[in-house]
Amino acid sequence: MQAVAREVNLSETTFPTQIGDDRYEMRIFSPTVELPFAGHPSIGTAWVLGPGRWTQVTSGATVSVEADELGARMTQPFPEFEPVDEQRDEILAALGLATSDAVVRSTAGGTTHVLVATSEPIDALDPDLGRVAAVSRRCRSHTVVPMRAIDRGQVHARVFGPAAGVSEDPGSGSAAGPIGQFARQLWGTDERLVVRMGAEIRRPSLLEVDISDEIVVGGRVVTSAEGEFLI
Repeated sequence: MQAVAREVNLSETTFPTQIGDDRYEMRIFSPTVELPFAGHPSIGTAWVLGPGRWTQVTSGATVSVEADELGARMTQPFPEFEPVDEQRDEILAALGLATSDAVVRSTAGGTTHVLVATSEPIDALDPDLGRVAAVSRRCRSHTVVPMRAIDRGQVHARVFGPAAGVSEDPGSGSAAGPIGQFARQLWGTDERLVVRMGAEIRRPSLLEVDISDEIVVGGRVVTSAEGEFLI
């Protein structure tokens, strides 16, 4: 599975096994590591399997994913936030940021993101990916995520994951839920918002986040390619 994921070289590659009419188990791989939980591949996999409400089981979490012809929406575990103080200056330097409003380590379903809240624009960031990978490993995180509130209903984020073999993820559903929760706590953004990612690498993603009750992340899904492997 890891070899296939490296050959595909996307942010995540999934391997689902249907174990019931509305239930499947799944393993998720980046190009270099296995992930216990992720958002975009969960949304995409359920959409490919077909319309309906699915129960998805991975090593990190069991969640519900509801798919229709246009897209899918998934529940997520509530994240645990832990302040990051010792590595803050190193994180900012690696990203090329001068200041931050707060830096936290967010973990949900076994997947960890370092969220770096800032008031600076992040669209022109050109991070030192070697330093990002090093500090990410020291923080025991899969990614480092600078984020900035555009207004009460929108957050701009970028997801750098060189420690997991992904220079920049165009869309991270597993990060979007914690981003929505953290932005609400820090900046007072709306309970329903859109997280914008990926435009800087010409793969724009719009993630709809709803934290009004449970955490729900979703959006539209399209097929971009199909193929087969000869093994």
